[in-house]
Amino acid sequence: MIKIYNTLTRSKETFKPMKENLVKLFVCGPTVYDNSHIGHARTYISFDIIARYLKYRGFSVFYLQNITDIDDKIIKRAVSTGEDPIDLAREFEAKYLQDMKTLGVENVNFYARATEHIKEIIVQIETLLEAGYAYETDTGVYFDISQYPDFGKLSNRKIEDLNVHRISPDSSKRNPEDFALWKKKDETPTWDSPWGTGRPGWHIEDTAITEEYFGPQYDIHGGGLDLIFPHHEAEIAQMESASGQKPMVRYWMHTGFLNVKGEKMSKSLGNFITIKELLTKYSPDVFRFFVLSTHYRSPIDFSQEILEQSHNSLNRIYKFYETLEELLNVDDSSLDEPSPDESSPHNSIPETKENQEIDRLLEETKFKFLEAMDNDFNTPSALSLIFDFIRATNQNIRQGEISQKSVQNIKFFFNEISDILGLNFTSQPKNSKGHLEDELVDIIIDIRKKLRKKKDWELSDAIRSRLDDLDIILEDK
Repeated sequence: MIKIYNTLTRSKETFKPMKENLVKLFVCGPTVYDNSHIGHARTYISFDIIARYLKYRGFSVFYLQNITDIDDKIIKRAVSTGEDPIDLAREFEAKYLQDMKTLGVENVNFYARATEHIKEIIVQIETLLEAGYAYETDTGVYFDISQYPDFGKLSNRKIEDLNVHRISPDSSKRNPEDFALWKKKDETPTWDSPWGTGRPGWHIEDTAITEEYFGPQYDIHGGGLDLIFPHHEAEIAQMESASGQKPMVRYWMHTGFLNVKGEKMSKSLGNFITIKELLTKYSPDVFRFFVLSTHYRSPIDFSQEILEQSHNSLNRIYKFYETLEELLNVDDSSLDEPSPDESSPHNSIPETKENQEIDRLLEETKFKFLEAMDNDFNTPSALSLIFDFIRATNQNIRQGEISQKSVQNIKFFFNEISDILGLNFTSQPKNSKGHLEDELVDIIIDIRKKLRKKKDWELSDAIRSRLDDLDIILEDK
């Protein structure tokens, strides 16, 4: 049974979709006015892994994400560059999608642009007006916050706190905290509506889009922690007021903040890092591993030192997987699934006590790995189990106490892990120091060869032992 931490109830709950095994998952997408940064990457990698694991567990997942391609930020950036706002939005949308593809975020079924759902937005605003939850002024249409007493139930914050967010001061509003559903504007881009030309507010696009594809209620809504208030609160108020149905979402999931060396990432602090900049120094898998190393709900601290640690840790898995392939030394086409055939030629080593122990350890690791992932997608615990397994299995490999059947079963399990976590174990991770590290290991090996020629067995064994401590297996053949 999968358990998910629900931000709304502040507790872990057994996951049960509203409709059999169909999971409707929505995650707030980017406002495309600039290059996406590593904070975006942290959130979208996390939800990609969540979608992957739900699918692995047999659920059919419809993963929807919106693209905010009309917003005051987009218009402001377009004015400064002299571009058309829609053209600018398309440019950064394309860059965002390319970043996601490079990072292996590939489980989103549909990206829904706000500008392509103006009709649905207008319909939802009309519904809110007719139900008395919204009103029109000379400047636009606003949600009447006083008509929704549950506002703040997700964040446990007060309505008055709205004033420090995207709430424009307007004397025509009934309450200072009321937020815009439709902004009456003359400058392009604008769309026709029953209230004159204008464009939608920020919050209304998400609920109009999710209602179109999921209906008024669905399973999971995700996003960054910074979106809980006021964005997700506004979504709840809009959708539950328009439909009269509660809850709008069964499970609310939020990723923790990403800081850079202990500080909030900000252009003003000079620590703003785009995904494009990151990938000039590190492979996508290294950053994905860095994200996996911290629970998705916890804050995560980014630094070059931590990325180097992620590179080295991931390299241990790659080297172990490479060892499995060398031991099998057969075409991968025969390794799609564990072989049940006891007479297979790959079982040249008999089923000894040591092999039985390896098989028992493999089954135990599988069970605990899935147990960790079932527990609110606890990837740090899952990774820790993998490294424990690698450490124990390497000892048997060095002693030659492992059958090819066991190796084949282990490789199949690691292929499953690869699919769940989105890591490609067949390609070595590279970073700015990758080639230097390989060259240093080669130098150490050459020195050890010379020591062995001089019959300095004590020092050569000490070198091999120290390399073994680093999970670098050196065999004399």
